[in-house]
Amino acid sequence: MTFTVHTTTSRGFTQAYVREGVGGKPVLLVHGWPETKRIWWRNIEPLAAAGFEVIVPDLRGFGDSDVAPDGFHDIASHSRDLHSLVRDDLGHESVVVVGGDLGGPVIQDISLRFPGFVERMVLFNSPIPYVKDAMASMRTRPPIEASDYFIRQGTDADGLAADLDTPDKRRRYIATFYGSRFWSHPGGFNAEDVDFMTEPFADAAKIRASWGAYESAFNPGATSEPTAMAAPNPTPTVILFGTSDHVLYADFDRMCEVVFPNRVGPYLLRDCGHFVQWERADILNNTVIAFCR
Repeated sequence: MTFTVHTTTSRGFTQAYVREGVGGKPVLLVHGWPETKRIWWRNIEPLAAAGFEVIVPDLRGFGDSDVAPDGFHDIASHSRDLHSLVRDDLGHESVVVVGGDLGGPVIQDISLRFPGFVERMVLFNSPIPYVKDAMASMRTRPPIEASDYFIRQGTDADGLAADLDTPDKRRRYIATFYGSRFWSHPGGFNAEDVDFMTEPFADAAKIRASWGAYESAFNPGATSEPTAMAAPNPTPTVILFGTSDHVLYADFDRMCEVVFPNRVGPYLLRDCGHFVQWERADILNNTVIAFCR
């Protein structure tokens, strides 16, 4: 399956995106880490056929998009890039947004940073704001044994990049997140799928840039500006949760009940892990069509 890749340079770097179903209701699909726009390959055609204009970017520093010349690869930078793409380049005054993993904070930020721009959200398996009192009794931390990658990428990105000094090493590192780290449900990705997903991360500069959001969690100097992600978020939102996810907080669904007062769900998905848009594309597509069209 192939799609035409378009580019824009309106934010000072080349950002790549797929755009299908032009003229339909705009929906923005935002990938996370370790993903690129390819993670949405099972969603683009069904949503375009259902009447959506499907906009699928590579975030700065990912896939076919350039590493940002300003050096920032944090949530706020991604948020401003995508707002500019949808509004200024493609001419839409509002949009439906869908995201998980890093894409989740990005769409939450867009919804609050640009009031009235986001009509509705579909959110799954994503970081969300921590509300101390309301979440005190919940399991709000990922398992400690699953957090080593986060700390290394956030605090020793240059050292990790030096260790991953060949394209093969970089791809094998990324492949673990689709396999042995059990982010997805067993069997969610076959060998061909993993090869497809890891290919863009063979590039040394791209994999290094992709860790920028992790660095911003530890180093204020890696943050272009504070994130607008906050609780409560009043945006009408559908919550999905792939329960086989071994990296996200176990009580993600209960935490979302605190953060999103105008929500539908949370809906718990069996035999599905972190990558809902790939592992249960049918459910995600039907959810977007039913809730957002």
